[in-house]
Amino acid sequence: MESVLQYADIVLAIGGAFVLAWIADLLTGRRGLFAASLVAFTGAACGWFLAVRVFGASTMDEFGWTLWSGAGSILGLVTYYLFRNTR
Repeated sequence: MESVLQYADIVLAIGGAFVLAWIADLLTGRRGLFAASLVAFTGAACGWFLAVRVFGASTMDEFGWTLWSGAGSILGLVTYYLFRNTR
């Protein structure tokens, strides 16, 4: 059981990034879930990198980095929809 629980934070971060992408796609009405997911997962990876590798705010043994990855996803999605060209 311990081996399953050690990956719970990773599953939570991936699921959270996908849910944030899905919500952003629904709110904007663009129906581009693949692009939104790609941006959200990239932002989540950047948030993880900042929390764990750059600032040392948390380690992979804690759940704190999942908040950083969620913040990275939100920041990435906001900038994506803000600066995206409209036709």
